[in-house]
Amino acid sequence: MKSAVFTSLLAGLLSVSPAHAQDLPAGTLEHISQSGTIHLGYRESSAPFSYLDGQGKPIGYSIDLCLKVVDALRKQPGMPRNLSVEWVPVSSSNRIAAVQGGRVDLECGSTTNNKERRQQVAFAIPTFIAHTRLLVRSDSDIQSVRDLRNKNVVTTRGSSSEKLFNENNRERALNAKLILGQDHKESFGQVESNQAQAFVMDDVLLYTLRATSSQPANYRITGEKLSIEPLALMLRKDDPGFKKVVDGEIRRLIQQGEIYALYQRWFQTPIPPKGLNLELPMSYLLRDSFKAPSDWVPDY
Repeated sequence: MKSAVFTSLLAGLLSVSPAHAQDLPAGTLEHISQSGTIHLGYRESSAPFSYLDGQGKPIGYSIDLCLKVVDALRKQPGMPRNLSVEWVPVSSSNRIAAVQGGRVDLECGSTTNNKERRQQVAFAIPTFIAHTRLLVRSDSDIQSVRDLRNKNVVTTRGSSSEKLFNENNRERALNAKLILGQDHKESFGQVESNQAQAFVMDDVLLYTLRATSSQPANYRITGEKLSIEPLALMLRKDDPGFKKVVDGEIRRLIQQGEIYALYQRWFQTPIPPKGLNLELPMSYLLRDSFKAPSDWVPDY
């Protein structure tokens, strides 16, 4: 039901033209212009959105989107054409503070835009829509969150899945113990070692972690969808000038069709470092949202 509401409301929204440079107030743009550097936050193990290649370089779908924004910034009047990028590693637990505190101008990861976070930071137009699901061992009898009673469950500290599972645990009286990993790799390791019976997280990340494990056949993702998760680039609140540039470039990528090539590169063709192909077609929900690009999402 939520999916249908989300699609219909997004489809009814009108797109907005990018702002002209002279309309942009001081803020992040002024700071970037004066320093000649933009600070981009990245994740080390959130493939295919943001992760490190074999040489330790940040790569991924969100990384490519951020670099497109950097190219758009270089074309702004008064902005240095040789604008440099400084990469700043962030985690699920510190990414919001990094944006709020100014260590990161734009976070290029796998962050869900939700009501609670919008009170602290701002988000660009969503560029992926995931669902929260469970990863379990293939021989497990767990089929849904109802089967987690008295079980050990893991998720990554600071992720939207942490709050989501705590709510389910309390409302359904599951009496489950929640284990918090520092990153997705550590969380997956809890299931690998049988310390946890389920890993709750965005399904695309679960599929990627399973595919890159040494024994993918040992794990499966349950069919139950616990939530809709619109993922977007994250930036500071109350900085409309910078946000207009970011949203303007994301909107351009969508309206001119470039976003589809980027999506295909990271979700439907082999990606480094191991040549993994997720073979994940674009969901109808994401495709519909691109018909009228907007930063609006439901207050889930």
